[in-house]
Amino acid sequence: MNFHEEFAARAAQVQNIVYRYLPKEQGYQSTLAEAVNYSMTAGGKRLRPMLMLETYRLFGGTERVVEPFMAAIEMIHTHSLIHDDLPALDNDEYRRGRKTTHVAYGEAMAVLAGDALLNLAYETACGAFSMDPGDGRTCRAMAVLAKKTGICGMLGGQSVDVQSEGQALSTEKLDFIYRLKTGALLEAPMMIGAILAGASQKEVDAAEQIGRDMGLAFQIQDDILDVTGSSSELGKPVGSDEKNHKTTYVTAKGLEAAKQETQRLSLRAVEALKSLPGENKFLEELVEALAFRRN
Repeated sequence: MNFHEEFAARAAQVQNIVYRYLPKEQGYQSTLAEAVNYSMTAGGKRLRPMLMLETYRLFGGTERVVEPFMAAIEMIHTHSLIHDDLPALDNDEYRRGRKTTHVAYGEAMAVLAGDALLNLAYETACGAFSMDPGDGRTCRAMAVLAKKTGICGMLGGQSVDVQSEGQALSTEKLDFIYRLKTGALLEAPMMIGAILAGASQKEVDAAEQIGRDMGLAFQIQDDILDVTGSSSELGKPVGSDEKNHKTTYVTAKGLEAAKQETQRLSLRAVEALKSLPGENKFLEELVEALAFRRN
């Protein structure tokens, strides 16, 4: 089985886990649940829960305690996509090849669906407490989940990104936005996977740095694809950065320099991963493949 076949098989496994935690479409609030499930089942790589599971396995984890956190991180990611696509932010009509949530259900319901997913994520993650081995791992994992997705993480990065539209940004500020907006949601699953498996603090810190390098490489590749990709490949409009007057690595440093930085960060992440105890060849290949993806 080659990497792409193995990725597809593992993505299907991860998706089955995530889908078990989706809300039932019933009661007076059934439309909200439909909007949530429409967004959660729109496809995607299931990258973040996959990274969490593979990191958990890397450090010897074998229990189901990781599963509620896998679902939670995908819910938070999907929440961010719903809100990113809103007219007040990027105002995109397509995501993953289908109508965005606000186009399909209206702006008000899309806002509520994003809010609902954020709340459902923490409700779902709390289910791990009943599986906790009693040494505080779940508590520590919850703290990481909350911090990396809040003001000092994803939402903080998004706020600076919104405020910076139309401005010429320094590389330092651009790095800050990318580290929080994108990197934090790759740091979190790797840290949580390591914590739940019983990794040392030094190993958790290493996992965080790997996620940070991956996040920056991933976002720079996003910038590159927004210029070089096609709508059919990406499942969403290209050129949205230019449309929204955003400074990106491509506009700030040029296309070739952006490609070189993606490669540097990706190679550093892979080397750091190889230095950790245990071995997960698939995880190493995944980290490298993400930086050079076409969608």
